[in-house]
Amino acid sequence: MPDVPAIVIGKAPHVAQSGLPPAFASHACDRALAYPWPSWHDWAMRFLVALLFLAMPALAEETPMSPEDFEALVTGQTLSYSSGGIEYGAETYFENRRVRWSFLDGECTEGHWYVAADLICFVYDDIPNHQCWKFYLRGGQLLARFENDPEADAIYSTHKRKESLLCLGPDVGV
Repeated sequence: MPDVPAIVIGKAPHVAQSGLPPAFASHACDRALAYPWPSWHDWAMRFLVALLFLAMPALAEETPMSPEDFEALVTGQTLSYSSGGIEYGAETYFENRRVRWSFLDGECTEGHWYVAADLICFVYDDIPNHQCWKFYLRGGQLLARFENDPEADAIYSTHKRKESLLCLGPDVGV
């Protein structure tokens, strides 16, 4: 006998099996029964989400910057790195691929970057693991994808900083 989906009286079938917490499931159920078709708001949101996906092609489909282009763009600059609109660190890029990184806490670490296959990797004096990235230039903005974790798909954005890094040194005032 084929499996027959359970019918729950008083609830929309798709909500009954949705796994939503009861408070959300009952609201979704009531709405589904009262409005059997999506509202204009639902259609507008679906349209906007689809438009965003079309307007922003995945970085996986784009070509990463060459090491030469990356070096020409960043040398002599200090860039801030942010994720989800929140700045979490900054890096100054010097001649000969030398760098200075800070988590914006007053402490800085020196390092350098190098090329490994199609990745741009960083090694720092105080950070044991090499940090490998792919960089992309989209609409004049430098974007980065961390490549050490194959599951990670976060995109980090950068912008040029007007001020230099504040490096107080280790244990200042202690």
